[in-house]
Amino acid sequence: MKTSKIKYLGNLRTESVHLQSGNIIITDAPIDNNGKGEAFSPTDLLATSLGCCMLTIMGIVAERQNLNITGTTIEITKIMESNPRRVGEIILEFVLPKNNFSSKEKELLMQAAYTCPVAKSLSAEIKQTVIFN
Repeated sequence: MKTSKIKYLGNLRTESVHLQSGNIIITDAPIDNNGKGEAFSPTDLLATSLGCCMLTIMGIVAERQNLNITGTTIEITKIMESNPRRVGEIILEFVLPKNNFSSKEKELLMQAAYTCPVAKSLSAEIKQTVIFN
């Protein structure tokens, strides 16, 4: 089954449609690469996908363990490299809700994040810096 359909809109913008749900994502080239920076860039989506994947896998583990991680947030910083232009590092700063997780539960959630398919699919050349607060 096909996942998505992407159309080039011109002016360095794309429109991606998730075929199963019909949800739409618009991308725009970043300001430092001839774009307007008015939407996620493709590399922003790459970094954001990593965070979404980590939280999803943490959520699966949390549900199995009857833990509530609702409200957990991640602030993501994407660091670009040049020659060739690519993502060099993704920094993910997690903030867990003020629940009284035991150290064992926190470790279980942290390990779950590292097992997400996006993290395992990214090139080893992309540094993944994960900080849990």
